[in-house]
Amino acid sequence: MKTNRRTVLASLGAAATGMAATIPAARADAPAVDQRLTISSPDGRTTLELLIPTSRGEHPRWAARHGNSVMLEPSRLALVLADGKRLGPDARFLGSDIIAIDGTWDPPYGIAARYDGRASQLEARFEDRRTRIRFAIRLLAHDDGIACRFVLMSAPGQSITLGGEQVEFRMPTGTRVWTSRDEGEYAVSLPGRIAPVPHPELTASTDKGALADTPALAQTSAGLAMLLCESDRLHYPRMMLAPGEDEQTMVSRLMHFPGRATGYSGPGDTHAAPVFAVEEPFTTPWRVIMVGERPAALIDKAGLVPTLATPDRLGSDDWIRPGRAFRIRKPYSNAGAMEGIAFAHERKLDYIEFDAHWYGDGTDPSDATRPIDGFDIEGIVAAARAKGIGTIVYVDRVPAMRQLDAIVTTYRKWGIAGIKFGFIWEGRQEDVDWIYNLVKTCGDNRLLVNLHDNLRPAGLERTLPNYVALEGVRGNEQFPTARHNVTLPFTRALSGPIDYTICYDHYMNKTTNAHQLAMAAVYYNPLTFLYWYDAPAKYRTGNWPALHWFDECPTTWDETHAISGEPGEYVAVARRSGNRWFLGAMTNEEARTIQVPLGFLGEGKWQANVFGDGARAQEPRLTKVDISTREVNAAAILTVVMQPSGGQAILFERVT
Repeated sequence: MKTNRRTVLASLGAAATGMAATIPAARADAPAVDQRLTISSPDGRTTLELLIPTSRGEHPRWAARHGNSVMLEPSRLALVLADGKRLGPDARFLGSDIIAIDGTWDPPYGIAARYDGRASQLEARFEDRRTRIRFAIRLLAHDDGIACRFVLMSAPGQSITLGGEQVEFRMPTGTRVWTSRDEGEYAVSLPGRIAPVPHPELTASTDKGALADTPALAQTSAGLAMLLCESDRLHYPRMMLAPGEDEQTMVSRLMHFPGRATGYSGPGDTHAAPVFAVEEPFTTPWRVIMVGERPAALIDKAGLVPTLATPDRLGSDDWIRPGRAFRIRKPYSNAGAMEGIAFAHERKLDYIEFDAHWYGDGTDPSDATRPIDGFDIEGIVAAARAKGIGTIVYVDRVPAMRQLDAIVTTYRKWGIAGIKFGFIWEGRQEDVDWIYNLVKTCGDNRLLVNLHDNLRPAGLERTLPNYVALEGVRGNEQFPTARHNVTLPFTRALSGPIDYTICYDHYMNKTTNAHQLAMAAVYYNPLTFLYWYDAPAKYRTGNWPALHWFDECPTTWDETHAISGEPGEYVAVARRSGNRWFLGAMTNEEARTIQVPLGFLGEGKWQANVFGDGARAQEPRLTKVDISTREVNAAAILTVVMQPSGGQAILFERVT
C-alpha cells in the first residue's frame, strides 16, 4: 500500500516529520513483518515504527528508539471488543498517511510561555475481517516523546462496545520502573513484575491485582529515561498498567471500578464497568512515552501531556487566574474569615479557601448552597475581593452530584472564584464523563476547579483550562518521607499539576523547612496551597523571614530548566517568571552537596537570595533556615549544600 505524506497546520490534540533510521529487527520469535512504516521526530533523534505482520492472526506492533538507544522493543497493539475479540490481529491493511504538524501554542498558564507542538504523525488504516469495523492506528513522534492511539472510523450496521485495549510497552532488557498506586509508596521493579503496594485506606473499592497508576518512570540500562502516561482521556476509562507476559513488558489496562469509592465518599453506585460503548468516529486517548537522556531531562518536557490534549473548549480563559492559596478550617466564623483574609493579604496570597463543613448543617452531603448558621459568606467574599483576594470553597462529591446547577448559579452570584471538590471518583467511563461535565459546567460559569482524591492527570487542563489543580498524590497531608518527595518530580509531577499542599514548620514534617520551601519551585501546580495545617495565629509572634520566599514564588512559569537529579535521590529545578528565576533543590535522607551551573540566568549581574539549610539539627524539621545573599552571573557555578532530608530555595533577581 502507498504511504502518502503531507504537511498540515493543526493541533496535536485535534489530530500530529521526518524520515529516520530503521528500528533494529525484532527478536527471532517475532512474527514476519510485511511492511514497516517509519516516522521520526522533527529533530530526527527519535524514530518510531509501525510493524504490520504478514501472518494472519498476528498483531501490529510499535517500536521506537531515541538516538542510539532502544526505547521500545516491538510491542503489540490491539483494541478489545466486548466479546473478547481483538481489533488488530487478522486485520486487512488499507493504507496510510504521514503528516507533519506545527501545533505550537501558548498556554494560558504552564511550565513555559510556549509549548512546542511540532511532530510527525503516521496513521495506518485497517479493516477487521470478522466485524468489518474500520479503524486506524495513529502514531506520533515528537521531540519530547512518542505516542499512539486508535481511531474507530466506521462499524457498518453495528454499535461498538469495547472491553478494553492491549497496548504493550516492551522495554529493553535491564530496564527498571518506578510505579505506585492509590497514593501509596513507589516501588522499583522490572517492568513485568510491577506490584506496587497500595495505600490501605484508598484501595478497598477499586481494581484488584498487580496494577499501577500512571505515570510510571522507566530507565534503561543505557540510562535512557522514559515516562509512561496518557493524554486526551475523553469519554474513556482511565488507564492503569499491568504486568505483561514477560519481565520486560507492561500492558495498558482500563479501570473497571472508580478509585477511592468507599469509606469516605458517601453513597454511590460502585458497580464494575468492564465494557463500555462508544460511537464512531471515536478516538481513544494517547498512550504516551516521554523520553530524555537522563531522568532530570524529563522535567523540561512535562508540557507534552497537555500539548497532546484536545484544545480549549471553554472559548474564554482570560478570567482564569492561577495563584497561591491559604486554607481556612472549621470552626468557621466571620471573625476567623477576616483574620484569614488579613493573613492572605500580608503574605501576598491570591486566594483563601474554606474547607469541608462550611455549608448546610456542617456535614458533607448537606446543602452546599446554604452556609452554616451565622456565616456571612457573601460579606466575606466581598471583603476578600476588596483586597484582591479570591475565595474558593470546598464541596463534597455528593452535593456536587445532586445540586450542581444550583451550586454554580449560587456561587457565581456570591462572587466565588472557584471550587475544590473532594472525594471525587475517577476510573470508569461514566466517572470520566461526570468529571468532564463537572469541570465544563464550572468553566461555563467562570469558576476555577481543583479536584481531590484518587485522580490522575491526562491533559484536561488544556481542554478545560479552569481545571487548575488536582491531587492524586501522596502529599503533605500524609507527611511522606524526603525520598518520596524527590521521587515525585520524576513521576507523578511530570504528567500534570500536583496539589501537594505544602506545609511549613510543622511538627510532623519529616523534612527541613528549606526542603518545604523548595517544593514551591520543584513541583508545578497553578493553584498552590501553602501553610496547609497552619492558622494565622501561628505567625503573629516570632520572626519568619524565610516566608519571603513563599511571598514571591509564583505558581506558573515562562521557562523551566531542569538542573540535575535522580529519582529517590535528589532534584534541582530552575524556573523563570518574568525577569526573575526561582531555583528549588531537595535531597533524600542523605546530606548532599551539588554544583549548579548558572548559565540559565543570561547576561548581567544577579543577586542570589538563598534560603538554605542551617546547621544539622537532631531532627530534620528542627533544622533552621539560613538566609544569605550573594552576587552571581551566568558564568558562576553555585555550590548548594543540603542537610539530610533538606533543601535549598534561591530567588535570583537581576542587578544590572
